[in-house]
Amino acid sequence: MKRQLLLMLLLAIIQYETNAQVKSTNVVNLLSGMTAKIDLDNSNNTATLTFVGPSDRWFALQFGDFSAGGGMGNGEDVVYYNGSTLVDAVHNGIGIAPSNDANHWSLISNTTSSGTRTIIATRPFNTSDNNDYVFNFNDNTIDFAFSRSSSASFLLAYHGFSNRGYALNNAFTTLGIDDFEAEKNTIKLVPNPAVTAFYIDTNSKQDITKVTIFNALGQEVMSVKNGFYENIDISGLSVGNYYVEVKNNINEVTIKKLLKQ
Repeated sequence: MKRQLLLMLLLAIIQYETNAQVKSTNVVNLLSGMTAKIDLDNSNNTATLTFVGPSDRWFALQFGDFSAGGGMGNGEDVVYYNGSTLVDAVHNGIGIAPSNDANHWSLISNTTSSGTRTIIATRPFNTSDNNDYVFNFNDNTIDFAFSRSSSASFLLAYHGFSNRGYALNNAFTTLGIDDFEAEKNTIKLVPNPAVTAFYIDTNSKQDITKVTIFNALGQEVMSVKNGFYENIDISGLSVGNYYVEVKNNINEVTIKKLLKQ
């Protein structure tokens, strides 16, 4: 009986570790001041896009499996920032502006700092929309095609050769929970996973001004008042994956993943 219970426990641990895996492209440099990163979470079949570009113009990203020159193909999935939100769209062919599609991306964060915009959004792997790219956690790489306006404008128009390009075969690496958004490692959620509460551990010289918690669909579920970051009560939240947005007094935003048990 003990051996059977031990085997069941080991299988549960293996299943938990498998389900908790996150794969990331890490930050991929596209153009000067323009980067992209995609995280795949197979515990909830959700892709998270962190897309950085200029704050005063549109910028766009196509992702999938293609080769150099294969961007803007008719029917290919693309997202772009239009001055107010991240737009889910579909290409109509080279030289033709894309058409807006049903938007399955949930915008988690949209912030600007020193002329740079950072967008964080989530989407299910498979939306059942024929125009949407299907993310696969087992894929080892993903291709990017990208562009941005040549001037300060949100009107879609020809971008010019110097404002577009390709980043192919971007490799996914497997991350643990503590590695998620590792480039902003001055902030940690302790403990993580958490059962009833957690606190924010930071060695940053900046003061935290706001903490907001979102569910896996990008919906806000909690907002923590200033000064209550040493013991954040999450006993009322359901078990699952959440995203914690931490903002400081110079409007820097960090997104950390939290597992609620």
